Amino acid sequence: MKNIYNSHGFLKKLIILPSIFVGVLLTNSCSNDFLDQPAYNSLDTESVFNNLDTAEMFVLGCYRGVVPTEMYYQLGAGDTVIHSSEDGSTNNSKYNICNYQFDAYTPNTVTGVYSAMYAVIERTNIAVSGLSKMEASTKRDALLGEVKAIRAFCYYNLIRVYGDVPSVFKPLDEMDPNDPSTLYPKRASRDEIYDRIIGDLQEAVAVMPTFAQSGYTTTERLTKQSANALLARIALYAAGYSLRWDLNTGSGAMMSRRSDNSRVQQLYQIADNACAAIINGGTNSLVQAQGGKSGFEALWFNFCQRKFSVTNPEIMWQIAEYGANTNSAFGVYANEGSRGGTYGSRKALQFILPSYYLSFNQGDTRRDVSCTSYSIYFLNTGAATDTWVNAGTTYSCIMAGKFRMGWCVAPQAADARNLNIPILRYADVLLMYAETQNYLNGGPTAAGTAALQQVRTRAGVGSLAIPSGQQAFESAIVQERKWEFAGEFNLRTDLIRMNRLASEIDATKQAMKNLSNKTGAYANTPVYRLYKLEKNAQVYGDPYLALKYIDITSPAEIATITNVPTSSANYATYQTALRAIVTAHGQTTTTDDKWYPTNMFQAYTSTFNGNARKAAGFLAGFNQLQIGNIIYTKPTGSAENGGTYPNWIEGGGDGLFYGFVPNKTELLPFAAASAGHPLVDNPNLTQLPGY
Repeated sequence: MKNIYNSHGFLKKLIILPSIFVGVLLTNSCSNDFLDQPAYNSLDTESVFNNLDTAEMFVLGCYRGVVPTEMYYQLGAGDTVIHSSEDGSTNNSKYNICNYQFDAYTPNTVTGVYSAMYAVIERTNIAVSGLSKMEASTKRDALLGEVKAIRAFCYYNLIRVYGDVPSVFKPLDEMDPNDPSTLYPKRASRDEIYDRIIGDLQEAVAVMPTFAQSGYTTTERLTKQSANALLARIALYAAGYSLRWDLNTGSGAMMSRRSDNSRVQQLYQIADNACAAIINGGTNSLVQAQGGKSGFEALWFNFCQRKFSVTNPEIMWQIAEYGANTNSAFGVYANEGSRGGTYGSRKALQFILPSYYLSFNQGDTRRDVSCTSYSIYFLNTGAATDTWVNAGTTYSCIMAGKFRMGWCVAPQAADARNLNIPILRYADVLLMYAETQNYLNGGPTAAGTAALQQVRTRAGVGSLAIPSGQQAFESAIVQERKWEFAGEFNLRTDLIRMNRLASEIDATKQAMKNLSNKTGAYANTPVYRLYKLEKNAQVYGDPYLALKYIDITSPAEIATITNVPTSSANYATYQTALRAIVTAHGQTTTTDDKWYPTNMFQAYTSTFNGNARKAAGFLAGFNQLQIGNIIYTKPTGSAENGGTYPNWIEGGGDGLFYGFVPNKTELLPFAAASAGHPLVDNPNLTQLPGY
């Protein structure tokens, strides 16, 4: 290979990314994800692009690393739905970042997204260059479109995290080594980058095969439909709001759209056309009810079970994460928490804000899929032969549920959950289309309303009224996106592009205060819940969905359930009284069933809640859950906290979104603590204003 940069000294100086000349040649397989293949470490990319088979393997290697752990572990929270549940807030990057407490130094900034994205971008640049020199053919053109789409996704990630970033569209070995911008590129206009990658995607969708034409068995590779969905998403981001400032002076940071309104209109039309092409294509659809499960439940259960023949029509692009060499930590952080047993001892490091959990309309099947009010815990001693149960939780420890451990296939290791990462769904296409139709036509159209209605109908709430005004319809879409996409690590930046982040944060903070005080919309929120003691199957593929419970609001029943005995001699009588309440609520129960009340506003570890669990058979009623203790050991109610808000809601310097500053924290600063961080390694980069 003619490589003027191929020297150890030069490679050590490269600041965009380490090890950029590692070409990864991978093969696809029906039985294994195509990323689970050995790496091919060769600098001879000329030979790679001598034939289409090896060129295709190089393109497949470009998928590796497109979603680094930080994209969902740190940036997947702070969206008024998902929040961090770490063990402490002091110097904890996840907790700080989900609360918008940023600085340029670890641990209060994201350090790896920048280098990870440019590592992939360099590989895609090599692929684009190599493929462009090959003879045109249907396959060559499809591969070129595919790798340009991967590159577009990486730039989209960079811009939504950092704003204006360096624009690099050539392999380093084709750039001028004497040009300072080769090694130290400056920030470039995000609008110019967006316009270029949108053009790339428009070209790509014209030459890429449809999923049916591709012959692929999964949606782990981009096809015409998923590239169109990506085009729509990026066009909406390019047309939307973002934190902008004068790159020359570094001043005037404020949330705004690009100044060219005609281009904004054009971008909305591009997104609209892309969504319409998918919808009218008729090959994608929402997963519907089957096997005794609602459509939404069937979608995520089968996704976790890797039954992609069920989910392919809806999950249009997913990142392959199956195998010893490629399995991400995604499923470790996004689960309901387990103390041990078959699933191992895994801690849930994210939780669901109770204001979100309580926002669902009655009958919405998405709530108990997206939110779990239980954690897996042993009943007695925790021995291997113990009985494992689904322990009911309080409002301060509702956990994410789409990617729960029991739904998965057996992992290869405790930190390898065999979960792919979902990126694009047909539900997103429908809601984007509803949004573009509303914007372009000054209000909702019949087609846009029908798209929104499809999502609601699948969720079981198709009877909800749909607003007729443009602003009200947009607000309905914002809320629908929350109900639909919790835990899929896009809501945070979706709120930014729609210029809703500040208002949604303010509304959520107030909602949490109202809930804590039991006022406003939460004045009649039940304090007590009667949970049924239910065993956990301890089998991978367990279809278990939600713990049975009854909300208790009758003063007489409250008096009964709160009279928790402290002596085991009185447990049987107490259980008889609880079963009588269950029967009075029209539910069937047997003499073998055990029930236990929970004060939802107290901490999980409160005296009352602990004694109530002991009365149901928990040997350790005050058991510790596998979730960060900064949340579950705290109450939700102000009255239950001595008359003041719990500090995770407000106060103590670390309440909800305590670091959020409008026109500043919508984007992250570049890390600048040490070598390996963008601002340290590149003297031509400028910092986000205000840092």
